[in-house]
Amino acid sequence: MKKLGFGLMRLPLLDKDDVTTIDQTQLCQMVDRFMEQGFTYFDTAYPYHKQTSELAVKTALVDRYPRERFVLADKMPVFLVEKPEDYPRFFNEQLEKCGVTYFDYYLMHALDAGRYAKLKEFGGFDFGRRMKAEGKIRNLGFSFHDTADVLDQILTEQPDLDFVQLQINYIDWESQSVQSRKCYEVARKHGKPVIIMEPIRGGALVNVPKKAEDMMKACHPELSVPSWAIRFAASLDGVMMVLSGMSDMAQLEDNTSYMREFTPLNEEEQEIVEKVAEIIRSTITIPCTACRYCVDGCPQGIPIPNFFSMYNQMEQTRDKGTQKRAYEDMVKDGSHGKASQCIGCKQCEEHCPQHIDITGWLEKAAAAFE
Repeated sequence: MKKLGFGLMRLPLLDKDDVTTIDQTQLCQMVDRFMEQGFTYFDTAYPYHKQTSELAVKTALVDRYPRERFVLADKMPVFLVEKPEDYPRFFNEQLEKCGVTYFDYYLMHALDAGRYAKLKEFGGFDFGRRMKAEGKIRNLGFSFHDTADVLDQILTEQPDLDFVQLQINYIDWESQSVQSRKCYEVARKHGKPVIIMEPIRGGALVNVPKKAEDMMKACHPELSVPSWAIRFAASLDGVMMVLSGMSDMAQLEDNTSYMREFTPLNEEEQEIVEKVAEIIRSTITIPCTACRYCVDGCPQGIPIPNFFSMYNQMEQTRDKGTQKRAYEDMVKDGSHGKASQCIGCKQCEEHCPQHIDITGWLEKAAAAFE
């Protein structure tokens, strides 16, 4: 397989304020363009686009191409499982929504120490192994958001798993919270193929400081800024796939242009990436990737990633006025909760893969913008 996978988490929308309004026409065009260039890997999950991503995949991909032409990955929503019987219920629902009889890659979604303990209690991996024995799963693994020692525990206790999916990008490579490098090294120690998610860190590595962009353009004026992030991830030994959540045809065309015939970073490029990472790290205040796991279920309807993006932009540009106006425009009609309306229930923090102090940062956003 070519190393670029189509992440179906940030799909094109007809209404930017409603993630369920997927632009199916544009998505079909993007799938066609992706496939005609020889890319075959598609990655969806139960909660993506408020449980509509799997349906969109069926319409754009499964209903339009022979099953053997593409590779489909899906994920068990471990965070919604409350009893062992939930596993077959979710799994069968996913098969039906996607319109397939098997998944090429199937993951236990977003494991951390707490979810892994719950998974063991309810027999999650054993269920996956049964589905694999029945031919409904071809490769069984998990996506992961915790420290390297927890990853080592899981891979030690579950040695027969086929792969692991990790958050790796050049900003989080030495992060003490994400521990990209340490987790990657654990996966390599256990001999597991690695699938990479968030290589562009939810878009944070697209609009980088001018000094960083100038360094990249001086080396390769023809390459986009995001290309450096994806090529960094794909250059690592043992990486079988790098996922990119593509939201429009322009992003897809850019990603595929340099991944059709992938060339790993050379020594000079690696040094540039390290310098760029240092520049960017000094400008990012809140390490949010805009995955939006925190938004679903918020009793106040607060668009947390939007507010955090505004806050980061304010800190980076020192232009408080522009971001304050953007904030006021977003909350003025009452369709979104204000940062100050957070009631501190912390359900958002339970679902945050980055382990962000969301309630604390919402207080700061409220102080800045209200």
